[in-house]
Amino acid sequence: MAQLQTHWVIVALETFFCPLPTFTLPAPHTCEFRNYERTRPDQVAERIRDADIVIMTIIPLTAEVLSVEATPRLKMVSVIASGIDAVDLAACRARGIVVGNTPHCNVTTVTEHVLALYFATRRSLMLTHALTRAGDWATKGSQQSTMDGPDGKPPRTCGEELVGIIGYGAIGRRIESTVKLLGMQTVIAGRKGAPASEGRVPFETAIRDCSVLIVCLPRSPETLNLISDYEFNQMKPYGLLINVSRGGIVDENALVSALREGKIAGAGTDVYAQEPAHPDNSVLLAKDTAGLNLVTTPHVAWYAEETFDNYSRACRANVAEFVTASKAKYQVC
Repeated sequence: MAQLQTHWVIVALETFFCPLPTFTLPAPHTCEFRNYERTRPDQVAERIRDADIVIMTIIPLTAEVLSVEATPRLKMVSVIASGIDAVDLAACRARGIVVGNTPHCNVTTVTEHVLALYFATRRSLMLTHALTRAGDWATKGSQQSTMDGPDGKPPRTCGEELVGIIGYGAIGRRIESTVKLLGMQTVIAGRKGAPASEGRVPFETAIRDCSVLIVCLPRSPETLNLISDYEFNQMKPYGLLINVSRGGIVDENALVSALREGKIAGAGTDVYAQEPAHPDNSVLLAKDTAGLNLVTTPHVAWYAEETFDNYSRACRANVAEFVTASKAKYQVC
């Protein structure tokens, strides 16, 4: 039983993303740490073979490395992130391995990043920046037409926006309250293909009616390619898509086609189907997208000093509660 154990081997696999918190376990518990700045998938099994607790962020923990043969001592996984799609939860449940995450730690910074992507796309900042530096302003005498949407109209202002929020967790709720302060109207999208619950509008209505769609929901088998060709065909020509969820929820090929064909006015994304993203593995970063109103950032919406502080606090709480009570403070399975 975990309650009888007092010494713990804790292995941190990815301190590059977030420094390991300073731990002082409640007496009589003690621990030894094995810290790795980076870990490749082929190194995981060896590094956690005799671990009692694993701390990770995005490195995949597959059923194979979670098997009793590979990790006979493993009792807990502490994820320094809110998303847990990198962990095979079914394998953890089968063995009774406790999994805890660090929810709500990045709510402020992700919300601010959403606003940055919104203004960058609505105001075509990346396009006008590049063209101005290239001398296009002096050549043409104006960059106003660069900022026009596919409908030929100038950009909308905050008071004209109807924002559809797809994913109404802590981040979605903070986005809602923040954009309202800027004068935007908001609706919360229901589940795709299901009747809308009270306080929400049907998913299809949000896609069709909103001028801005913000995607901030977890990745799961049900949400893969949630937004694809059909949805882009339904959006307003002045519509924007902002994605701070996970790669794979928005169909990247469909997004590029929608931008290229003028079906939507712009998009901003912080996440990719394959990460780290590169022009060789992501259509969003291909050379022929340079002229689109597409703002791309490298999965850093979460990144802020406040987030680090919150991650450290939540991770310490998860581990401390596990060693004393066999459960994580923020337990997901």
